[in-house]
Amino acid sequence: MTNRPATTQITRIARRASGTAAAQRMVPEETPIALSYAGTTHAVMMASPADFEDFALGFSLTEGIVGSAEEIESIEVEDLGAGIDIQIRLKDKANTRFQARRRRLAGPVGCGLCGIESIDEAMRSVCQVGQAALTLSEDDIVQSVKLLSKAQPMHAETGAVHAAGFYVPGKGVVLAREDVGRHNALDKLAGALARAGIAGSSGAVVVTSRVSVEMVQKAAAIGSRFIIAVSAPTALAIRTADEAGMTLVALVRGDDFDIFTNPDRVTSGAARHVA
Repeated sequence: MTNRPATTQITRIARRASGTAAAQRMVPEETPIALSYAGTTHAVMMASPADFEDFALGFSLTEGIVGSAEEIESIEVEDLGAGIDIQIRLKDKANTRFQARRRRLAGPVGCGLCGIESIDEAMRSVCQVGQAALTLSEDDIVQSVKLLSKAQPMHAETGAVHAAGFYVPGKGVVLAREDVGRHNALDKLAGALARAGIAGSSGAVVVTSRVSVEMVQKAAAIGSRFIIAVSAPTALAIRTADEAGMTLVALVRGDDFDIFTNPDRVTSGAARHVA
């Protein structure tokens, strides 16, 4: 296990209209984190050194390596000095699927990062979430972003990390995770939701970043019918959200926002009270 700090205090030269002086500032740490299955590294991500178990479980779920938390036998975190190695052991059937997937992705060129198979993997079919019953009011949309901003202690300290939260009408943002990487924050949220036994269909994924196709794929893997973002989506993200039956809301600024897909699920009126 590791107890690495997620933030570090540094001294910088601050130039202001009133003058120039040395001053202290908190900055986020980032470190290479290897996600290894059965002793073999599958991916290395630059990420915040925190919430390792959430990250391992969430990545495994949103990347389709496992279908549920029950398919993971163990998660062990090792600090290697230069980075973090998360060793994930899969149960027999999940491990068999994963090994077959690795052989397929390697392909004739012997490279898991290139070739037509990896393109197919990037454009994998998205989970269908349109059957979920959840609707949100206009005020829910606005409130979800405001509440997420209050659940970002690392961002309040550094101003330099992304967040992903889960908003449930009437309850507010019930879980949130932060990371220097927007995908990492969403993976960590996915893992936290699974560990807490919270169904993705019960609320909306809320993110502080732009919406890429990967963010939509991961939100759909969580099972949420909504993804809400403060920044803009890409064209492919919009098409993928529509394919998944997801409502994509973006550019939430104060009381203003844009709905890009399935607008019928956003109703007029006030949100249910959140204490």
